Amino acid sequence: MGKQVIVQSYDENWKSDFTAIAEELRKALPDPDIRIEHVGSTSVPGLSAKPIIDIDIVIPDRSCLPAVTSSLEGIGYMHEGDLGIPGREAFKYEGKEHLRKHHLYVCARDSEELERHLRFRDYLRLHPDAVSEYSRVKEEGAALYPCDMDKYIEHKTPFIQGIYRRIGLLP
Repeated sequence: MGKQVIVQSYDENWKSDFTAIAEELRKALPDPDIRIEHVGSTSVPGLSAKPIIDIDIVIPDRSCLPAVTSSLEGIGYMHEGDLGIPGREAFKYEGKEHLRKHHLYVCARDSEELERHLRFRDYLRLHPDAVSEYSRVKEEGAALYPCDMDKYIEHKTPFIQGIYRRIGLLP
């Protein structure tokens, strides 16, 4: 059996969940040039989502990565590399039961992956009709493929690509 796909209606608590994680990260990342961005579906008011907070730590450039990696390791995160997505370094963790489950990435300010995350999020925040349609697509995908994450992702990909075309990230 594959990984269970759980999509739920938007939860206002996701904002405070992000804030709690960001506060913990900020203590380990004292450089004021480093931003912490709430990305992914939980960052869009009204959007149904898997209840996992996606976070991008934005560094000025890749030369900052070793110091940031060391700081994150000091608070229990482990660098996993880019996991096949250039411009996005992934981190896993253990012992963070006091925080909402989250995915943590580090991206340089000029990363294409960061731009994709921010532009997609910002488009949805400005277009409630797209939020409604994307929620419908995600809920439908979770109902159709409750134990198949790959099929769920495949189901929502055409919608995502349509947004990417609208915002100029795909031809």
